Amino acid sequence: MLRRTGERRVVTMFDIFIIGGGVNGCGIARDAIGRGYSVGLAEMDDLASGTSSRSTKLVHGGLRYLEHYEFRLVREALMEREVLWSNAPHIIWPLRFVLPHHKGLRPAWLLRLGLFLYDHLGGRKLLPATKALDLTKDATGAPLKGDFRLGFEYSDCWVDDARLVVLNARDALDRGAEILTRTRVVKAERIGDHWRITLADTVSGETRQVEARLLINAAGPWADRVLRELPGADAGHHVRLVQGSHIVVPRMFDHDRCYIFQNADGRIIFAIPYEDDFTLIGTTDRDYQGELKDIAISSEETDYLCAAASEYFKKPVRREDIVWSYSGVRPLYDDGATSAQEATREYVLKVDGAASAPKIINVFGGKITTSRRLAEHVMQHVETVLGKRGDAWTMKAPLPGGDFPVQGFDALVAGLAADYPALDRALVQRLARHYGTRARHILGPARTEADLGHAFGAGLTEAEVHYLIDQEWARSAADIVWRRTKLGLRMTATEIAALDDFMRNAMQERLPTAAQ
Repeated sequence: MLRRTGERRVVTMFDIFIIGGGVNGCGIARDAIGRGYSVGLAEMDDLASGTSSRSTKLVHGGLRYLEHYEFRLVREALMEREVLWSNAPHIIWPLRFVLPHHKGLRPAWLLRLGLFLYDHLGGRKLLPATKALDLTKDATGAPLKGDFRLGFEYSDCWVDDARLVVLNARDALDRGAEILTRTRVVKAERIGDHWRITLADTVSGETRQVEARLLINAAGPWADRVLRELPGADAGHHVRLVQGSHIVVPRMFDHDRCYIFQNADGRIIFAIPYEDDFTLIGTTDRDYQGELKDIAISSEETDYLCAAASEYFKKPVRREDIVWSYSGVRPLYDDGATSAQEATREYVLKVDGAASAPKIINVFGGKITTSRRLAEHVMQHVETVLGKRGDAWTMKAPLPGGDFPVQGFDALVAGLAADYPALDRALVQRLARHYGTRARHILGPARTEADLGHAFGAGLTEAEVHYLIDQEWARSAADIVWRRTKLGLRMTATEIAALDDFMRNAMQERLPTAAQ
């Protein structure tokens, strides 16, 4: 039986306490609890509400990083593609990328060389190799302008980024970690050989104190701010905030492959099939200096993405085509690079604390693709501080719902459709894509869609909403329609408001349980 996410264990002393509920924090929590350490984690908002839900949704090696000679990073990322795919085949799947040759930019021989390295650096086994395309004959050439005749096709993977974060947290909880969302760390102080941490519930205002032998700062864009508020910590400047924005437009092509476009300024953008009926275009790269709570796509970035995509597509991308946009900041390690696109994508781990004092491990930078390996490297520092408890284990450990063969998604859908023949096939497929084998926890004994309770719109039912509240920390409509799912693209403002009202009432009914 699954635990409700609102249930709270009373633990006075953790081995490890983690600040930040993004992909790095939740990945570290999962790895650590699986090795036998006691773990607590606090996220001041919803899981993945910051950078980790605002990515380009790719598990990739980073082809353009080869130009900056980041071979170690690219190799590690390439090796992780199939590892992550095998652990979560419901939310990660292969995607073929088409790179049109632009005669005015990088020469064809350089693209061939880069893709040869890409194919052979990372131990590719299941993903298909690179091939050349005649864009005058291949279906991927049809949406493009006639100038583009030669292309190259290679493999990477797609990921539902926010769900990856939530599933890491869910697995950590299932193994015994305490995951506290909407909980801010308001104070952390060294007391003898441990940390005393004051937590505040951002909804109720209630405070609580916990203690931990080791503190991990995985606050992403807020990492430097966390350090500035810790007495005696290294409060220097470590994080370079780089804004990346994306736009979503109605589907621009019929095939299932995605495009990677070179631009004259040296940057690249992607045009990716998105949620069946849309195309995702992004990302931008520019330094960000504003308040983190005010992040939004700028007019300049919107124009840039429209113009960059229109350079390639026959049908221009216009502002009025945009149905949704989102923007986030990448907390890159500040290596002093002159431009945002040249800043390293490597992660850096720093341990702070005198020999006899409790330590803090600070996490700077990182990518979704390398988050599992980052967690393993953090654990090497944890073992130095706390002693070894267990071996590395996450490489072959499925995430919740991912316990089926890596190429078995179609069979999973077919099995669910056979067991629930009266349900709409599109609904069954979506639930399988979001929840994998755990879709059965939502569907339960249902025989008709009416058995799933009230319908909120776009296929979202009461049964799914209750599951997300009870099992995945959802507390608002935004948590569900923009992070746990992307149904906000299909729901009206009235439907989303009604969902918010329903959830508010549902949470009030659960308050006595959650407080126990």
